[in-house]
Amino acid sequence: MIPKRLIISRTDSIGDVILTLPMAGIIKEKYPDCKIFFLGKTYTKSIIELSQYVDEFLNWDEIQQKESPLAELKKVKADTIIHVFPNKRVAELAKKAKIRNRIGTLGRIPHVFTCNKKVYFSRKKSNLHEAQLNLKLLCPIGITKVFDKADIPKYYGFHVKKELPENLKELLDSNRFNLILHPKSQGSAKEWGLNNFQELISILPQHQFKIFISGTESEQKLIGNDLDLSQPNVVSLLGKLTLDEFISFINNADGLIAASTGPLHIASSLGINAIGLYSSRKPIHPGRWSPLGEKAQAVVFDETCEQCVKGENCDCITKISPQTIMDLLLKANPKNK
Repeated sequence: MIPKRLIISRTDSIGDVILTLPMAGIIKEKYPDCKIFFLGKTYTKSIIELSQYVDEFLNWDEIQQKESPLAELKKVKADTIIHVFPNKRVAELAKKAKIRNRIGTLGRIPHVFTCNKKVYFSRKKSNLHEAQLNLKLLCPIGITKVFDKADIPKYYGFHVKKELPENLKELLDSNRFNLILHPKSQGSAKEWGLNNFQELISILPQHQFKIFISGTESEQKLIGNDLDLSQPNVVSLLGKLTLDEFISFINNADGLIAASTGPLHIASSLGINAIGLYSSRKPIHPGRWSPLGEKAQAVVFDETCEQCVKGENCDCITKISPQTIMDLLLKANPKNK
């Protein structure tokens, strides 16, 4: 089966989309003449358009609002669709649009009736990384290679086209390590805790690090006054950046620290120092969700944490020492050598 016009469908969050995008690079490597469409949400458009391997973004939010979503999907004239994220409505429309090859996981009920190429694997029980699991869905189009995690980042193909606005560029300090701290996760991950971020801010040498606190407007309200941002080397970006601006800012920074969130995966995919803070409990452990990138790394407090091994709710992530993170940053800081 050689795809000519292929849709990758992933209509969920930023981190998940980033770990899906290497599929496009791998497909292009095997089938360079294949036109690749990525069906995603408005919120993830800026991320998807970073990839040189995606030919066209399809906005699921806009398609749903059209008089005939089916007619909109038919316009694409796709011969193959890969349902990476199971969306019942998308799957039904793809079948009605008579897309010839409809690929999905066998374990998802909507796919039983809508997909004619089913791949069986269990994400929950697997020891593979999320990005590796996504690649299993390429088997029906003849891509069966098992990719090592270290090889996957080269298939992002990310290129930041939008320049960082001058007022934001002026905030960066070429003589110091520009570090972004992203304390919150919008409930998508276990968090390190604001007290740990505060301690890290207080112990990082001010002459070596310029620190930027990032987050959405709603996260700014959650943080409130629980972070002291009065140090002269600390700048708050909370609620101030669009996603495009945030992507460009990350691309111009030296490092980012966060829990298992979209910004962490943006930073790792752009090749800057990305330190992820994780629980060791499955299925949220770094074996499944670690950032993938040349300078990316994941930190846990104890890989053998008894509660995590049992699958119990555990806050051992908060026991990761700020000193441990500072030591990693000092090693990563070329201005410290």
